[in-house]
Amino acid sequence: MEEDPGVVLATERYGSAESWKYLAKDGVLERRIDGSGGESRGNSVVGVFKSVFLPQGYPESVSGDYLQYQFWDTVQAFSSSLSGTLATQASLKGVGVGNQEATVAAATVTWLLRDGTGMLGRILFAWRKGSKLDSEAKKWRLFADVLNDIAMFMEILAPYFPAFFTLIVCTAGIFKSIVGVAGGATRAALTVHQARRDNMADISAKDGSQETLVNLAGLLVSLILIPLVTDNPLLTLSLFFLFTILHLFANYKAVRSVVMETFNEARLSIALQQYLRDKRILSPREANQREPVFLEFGKAVPIKIGVRLQEIAQSPEELSLALKGNDRPYLLGIRNGCVCVCLGPEASVHDEIRAMCQAVWLSSKLSPKESTCSSPKQQSHWEMVHESHKLMDTIFSPFLRGVEAAGWDIKRTLLDWDEWRVEWKTKTS
Repeated sequence: MEEDPGVVLATERYGSAESWKYLAKDGVLERRIDGSGGESRGNSVVGVFKSVFLPQGYPESVSGDYLQYQFWDTVQAFSSSLSGTLATQASLKGVGVGNQEATVAAATVTWLLRDGTGMLGRILFAWRKGSKLDSEAKKWRLFADVLNDIAMFMEILAPYFPAFFTLIVCTAGIFKSIVGVAGGATRAALTVHQARRDNMADISAKDGSQETLVNLAGLLVSLILIPLVTDNPLLTLSLFFLFTILHLFANYKAVRSVVMETFNEARLSIALQQYLRDKRILSPREANQREPVFLEFGKAVPIKIGVRLQEIAQSPEELSLALKGNDRPYLLGIRNGCVCVCLGPEASVHDEIRAMCQAVWLSSKLSPKESTCSSPKQQSHWEMVHESHKLMDTIFSPFLRGVEAAGWDIKRTLLDWDEWRVEWKTKTS
């Protein structure tokens, strides 16, 4: 005779794990797993691994690119750990570990100088570039890892140049301090992107657990490597270059896997240029795939946003030209080969996006490539600014609606605005 399964009163699920149902049977509330076979999340090996190393609520609580990014981040951390072991061994050898003629005082002074210069480098870099790390998180993340490899290579070579050992390790210390600031800050920016339930602390904590596990694995492998590479510089350099290639490749894949839905200058420029060409709106994934991830030194026509009024208009006549045909809470101008944007205190996020769209268009019009393809008639800079206002009046509203529908977050931006805000008097007739 078939057993009565009972009446289902409720079902429950822990995140995306197995579903359970509650049955009323013989006056008792009985809990059973819904579906065939399987174990509870807490008792399964996979379930325990998820609870220890992944954020609570994974995958719903994180961005869609989380797993791919963390995989490549794990690979790069493992290879960096092994490279770091080789560099540490070289540094210890350079300060005199294993050398009976070396003094404790000399080794201590060298170490203190390295740490001191590193601290100064950390402060100076944070002062000069701290505001850039949010808007260009991918570029600075990759830059930090490249610089870290250069610093470790210098530490490995330092013992072979005893006369310059202190100078080399101090320079490497400065590089590593920059790596610490850039790497930590950009990791925080990526954590903000990954958090989908305001769970940045949980994601950061689990990232720390993942990194600790990787470093532990690197430590075990290092115990095998150290006896092999001791007094063998050729093998040391060969392994270092192998780990460095893996490290850089994994870092490139990691930053390439990130799909950020907020506009910075590069992503907004890519989306706008595509829209101007064929009216097609790029999705966040398409634009992120085209976004450059290497730092660019010296743009042809740079854009400066949030500048002082003096950088746009230096006379009442120029201010009148900047206000002509413009009823928006921002001003644009072209000065010394730069497109400058002056922002009013009441400007909204949409105004910021529109101002940057105009600046991007002006920058592309002023670029040497565009100038060679343009018509023989040369426009003045103010004529180009006025044309950009007319263009935005036509295209900006449909462009903004399109990017929002495509999945872009237009409630905030990662545009690198400076803090100047200007109030100006509108000309009355």
